[in-house]
Amino acid sequence: MGAVKGKRVPRAVREQQMMDAAVTTFARRGYRAASMDEIAELAGVSKPLVYLYLHSKEELFSAVIRRESAALVEAVTAAVEPDVAADRQLWSGLKGFFAHTAEHPDGWAVLHQQARTQGEPFVREVAVMRAEITEFVTGLIAAAAQEAGCEGELADREVAGLAHALVGAAESLAEWVNVPADGDAAGEREQPSAKETAATLMNFAWAGLGRLMGGERWAPGTPGPATAP
Repeated sequence: MGAVKGKRVPRAVREQQMMDAAVTTFARRGYRAASMDEIAELAGVSKPLVYLYLHSKEELFSAVIRRESAALVEAVTAAVEPDVAADRQLWSGLKGFFAHTAEHPDGWAVLHQQARTQGEPFVREVAVMRAEITEFVTGLIAAAAQEAGCEGELADREVAGLAHALVGAAESLAEWVNVPADGDAAGEREQPSAKETAATLMNFAWAGLGRLMGGERWAPGTPGPATAP
């Protein structure tokens, strides 16, 4: 009998292996410096196979951004606890966000550091993901306003602005938690847990949101928060 051939790896599995290698390479080398040779070597395949399956470096990078974006959005939405108060839903969603970015630092680096600095079409890919998360957070804040009985006082534009501010703060905090500052030795700073990081942002944002929903608003030149008429 002839020698038995090894099992062939399905194309879908092989593509994911290549994309895993691409995420690592793009995150650690940068989009410009990363090479298809490096990606192929890390994936354990030939460079022609990478081109056959995933085409050009640009198309591969776009595919990586879409995959990592979808995973992040899914992690956030899946983490939200249903049928609880709005603040609890927001907190659980933030925990999901920080847990995912901590568990997938290379994917986060690709989305937050690499894709945003490489121009079109990559910036647009990230913008789609960010808009989806922001829309989701907008819904949570609107639900909180409704629970507090002030949905009429918080205009749609103001709710959307608060959601954009909260998403931006979460991104900045994830950057601080996951990316060591210049000069920091690896592991020198104790990394807070996702639960602790989410609580930090809730302490910063929700206290202010709670006062806003209670009718208090800041005004320049006043010693304390101004009460809405």
